[in-house]
Amino acid sequence: MIDSDTLMLDCEERMENVLKSFKNILNNARTGRANPKMFDGLTISYYGVDTLVNQISSISVPEGNQIYIKPYDKSTLPLIEKAIFAANMGVTPQNDGNGIRIILPPMTEENRIKVVKDVRKSSEDAKVQVRSIRQDINGALKQNEKDKEISEDMLDAYLKDVQDLTDKYIKEIDVQLDIKVKDIMTI
Repeated sequence: MIDSDTLMLDCEERMENVLKSFKNILNNARTGRANPKMFDGLTISYYGVDTLVNQISSISVPEGNQIYIKPYDKSTLPLIEKAIFAANMGVTPQNDGNGIRIILPPMTEENRIKVVKDVRKSSEDAKVQVRSIRQDINGALKQNEKDKEISEDMLDAYLKDVQDLTDKYIKEIDVQLDIKVKDIMTI
């Protein structure tokens, strides 16, 4: 049986991972403005190793609707260009021989509403994951109490702590969602 304190650490770690994953989804959501973070998860095979594009290049925003990716090794330009196409980001990379320029098309009101809808769905998915973690941990804690590893009073305290963690992470998901929705809807 797993120690109750270990279960609590596992609970927080798993909920933190859900939050990180949700933030990554938010970073990749288009807002109509150039944001280098939209390339945070983009990888290429660099000398046989999957490598993040932002680790082998500088990514800058020369204008509000443009992103410029300048790799430290020019031989990676075709690989980065191919990765951007494969990621299906809705942008067309333009290779100028030194770097890749990406001009983001302006977002229509319809596109903004669709992106907000997708982001809201992702937030609900993240909340469901957090609640599922709560359910798993609560079940394990109740099993510990049933196995006489912890007392009923300790079980109540642990269950309250799990609920507090759940509330904390769900609130943080809501905060991040509100920030992103405002960002998307701002023209």
